Parts: sequence; C-alpha cells; structure tokens
Amino acid sequence: EDVGHEPHRSSHPATRARAAPAGYGRSMATPNVNPSMEYRRLGPTGLKVSVLSFGSWVTFDNQLDDSLALECMAAAGEAGCNFFDNAEAYAGGKSEEIMGHALRELGWPRWSYAVTTKVFWGIHGDGPNLRNTLHRKDRMQAIDRSLERLGMDFVDVLYCHRADPNTPLEETVWAMHDIISAGKALYWGTSEWSADEIRGAIEIAERHHLHKPVTEQSQYNLLERTKVECDYARLNADFNYGNTIWSPLASGLLTGKYKDGIPEDSRAALAGYEWLAGRLTDAEAIARVEKLRPIADRLGCTMAQLALAWCTKNPHVSTVITGASKVSQVEQNFGALDVIPLLTDEVKEEMEAAVAG
Repeated sequence: EDVGHEPHRSSHPATRARAAPAGYGRSMATPNVNPSMEYRRLGPTGLKVSVLSFGSWVTFDNQLDDSLALECMAAAGEAGCNFFDNAEAYAGGKSEEIMGHALRELGWPRWSYAVTTKVFWGIHGDGPNLRNTLHRKDRMQAIDRSLERLGMDFVDVLYCHRADPNTPLEETVWAMHDIISAGKALYWGTSEWSADEIRGAIEIAERHHLHKPVTEQSQYNLLERTKVECDYARLNADFNYGNTIWSPLASGLLTGKYKDGIPEDSRAALAGYEWLAGRLTDAEAIARVEKLRPIADRLGCTMAQLALAWCTKNPHVSTVITGASKVSQVEQNFGALDVIPLLTDEVKEEMEAAVAG
C-alpha cells in the first residue's frame, strides 16, 4: 500500500476530487456504491471487491491516529471502496485495533464491506512457536487475537503472510480450512508465495475436499512485474487465482515525489523505514520514472493516478491496495478511476516502454 503525493489541482476530471453523491459524506450509512468504480470477483469466488481498495501498512499508528484513520477510511468508502486490508504485524497489532475502531465509529453494516488480515510474522516475541510460522497452534490462536483486536466475529479473507518452509504444507492447509469451517474467516489466501507453493496448497485441498486458497497478495507495479505476469501465468489459467496487489506505486517511487530527495512526511523518513531511502533515491530508477511524467501531463492526471490505473489493466488483479497518510491523498488516489478509461492499449504500451530498464 502506497502513499501518493498531493499534486497541484487542475480542472481535469482525473485530478479533481469528485464530489460525493447527495446524502453521502463522512457519516454515510454504508460505503458508497460508486458508478465509476469497477467491482471484480475475488479470484474464483463470487465475492466482488472494488478494483481500488485501502490498506493500512506503514500509515496506521505510524502516520495516522484513530481520528485521521477514520477520515481516510470514510473518504475511501465515499469513493466506492469496499475492501480494507490489514495484518497482525502492522504496527505490532495496533493497526488492526485502529481499523476496527474506525469501522465501529463509521457504523457501516458488516455486510457492506470486506476486511482482510494476514498472519505469519507474529507480534509476541521470539519464542520458537511465535514468529515466522504457519503451524496449526499459532494459526488457530493468531486468528483469535486478530479478531479481538479488530472487534469482529470474522474476517473476509485470512492470508498466510509468507510461506513457511518449516511447517508441512498439509498442516497449514488443514489449519486454514478449520478456521474457515469455524466461521472465523470466509476465504483464505497467500501472500508472496511461489507458484509451486500455491499449486501445492490447492492440490492438497482438492485431494482432501478442503477449503482452497483463492487469492494471492503480491507486490505488483510498473517496475515489478515478473512474478504476477510470468510466474503465476499457469495458476491464473488453471485456477483463476485472484491477486490483491500491494505496493502499486513502488513505495511511492512511481509518484515522482522523490526526484528532489526524500520529503519529511514520506514513509522513507519514518524511523524503521530507512531501508527504503536507497531504493527511492536511486538515480537510474528516478530517471526511468520521470519518463512517465509527459504521459501523465498529456492525460491530465498525476503520475500516481497513472500508475494505479495501469495496475488495474491486468485482468488477474482483483483489487489494487492503496494507502494514504491524509484524506487529500485518498481522494487523489481514487481519482485514478477517471484515468482507467484513458489507458488504451497504445498508452499502456507507451508507459511500459518508458520505464523499461
């Protein structure tokens, strides 16, 4: 999930913050059903999710307190977002608490939105059964802890945040099946698993008539394409496996805001995220990204909106997870909805050629 920059305002529809329909606003009764929003099936399931969604990685607790998180989620809901992503490891569990509190304050009925979370890293120390694992004991307890922090009876999707080479895959599949059978999650998925690991999980589930994983959550953007477009090609063809992608803006690099250095309010300036600084100030990468600026200017949109719209053009992407540290960034990011129709095959190819290494 990435934070886009706040560019100058213009009169072009792609860069204007669209006014909410009559009767809607920050206190709306449910997330808005936006006629400009596309709602796609989550992989092979019947669940439809907004093609642009909202996640809490980095921002919740680190940059957003409860009140600002609520405002950002309300703005996303106003734009038609019905999919909100989280993880136990985000801010050591605090992110789940903040999102749960915001949803209770918004008062949206539970049927009107989907919430996801991810388990693997652990947040309770370095004991032998507490971190970087997907064994049955920790999965069954981790979901209960996440639900308690969210204040919910179930999540819509529970992801295995990474693969665990130290736990038999069959044990993990059975544990996820039992969590779904207990009503604590409706679907389960994977995050940054290899194609072979995903296929193995599906085959185990089919063999034992268990709940199969239905969606991946991968990094995917104009600069990071191989895994989603190549490695998962057979998975997509054979199983219609979904993907709820993260980092569509390459941690903000694709917004163009790092060409003059690291802004004080960016994620790369946060304590604990110094590892991003080198990547975001790489001169060669910045030069490639800057080749997108004339295309964005021609279409009358921001570079962030251009990059987000490009991600939606992959038919195997169920939703593009965005992030923001202020309401204006939410509004700008969801302005990408107006850019999507402008991305013809010719424009898409022009963009891909511009950033090619």
